[in-house]
Amino acid sequence: MDKFKIEATKHTPEIVYHEEGNLLEIKGESYPGNISEFYEPFFNWLDTHLKNRGEEPFTVHVDLSYVNSSTVRVLWKLFSRLQEEVENGKQVVADWIYDEDDDDKLEMGEEFQDDFKELGLNLVSK
Repeated sequence: MDKFKIEATKHTPEIVYHEEGNLLEIKGESYPGNISEFYEPFFNWLDTHLKNRGEEPFTVHVDLSYVNSSTVRVLWKLFSRLQEEVENGKQVVADWIYDEDDDDKLEMGEEFQDDFKELGLNLVSK
């Protein structure tokens, strides 16, 4: 019921949920032609998962090498939903993963960190 996977393409990230460890990974590049069409199934799944997930910690790894401005809005929506979970007493671990030499991605992660203080977004260099 809870399984979820979208394969990566040249313009879209892989999004996969691992039941073992309650881990969601989003990785690759994100500049789909139709952002709503691409991310709608993901957010439908996420809403259901968050509603039914119980008390176990939920971990999210965001490792995107390239994003466009529409994807930034999608990430805002994702982090907003995760922060709501934290505000409702749920355990969420969110990691922003970036290449250590990518100052732009680090800065973007820092901005998300400032905007979603209650979420406690972790900045993780690789």
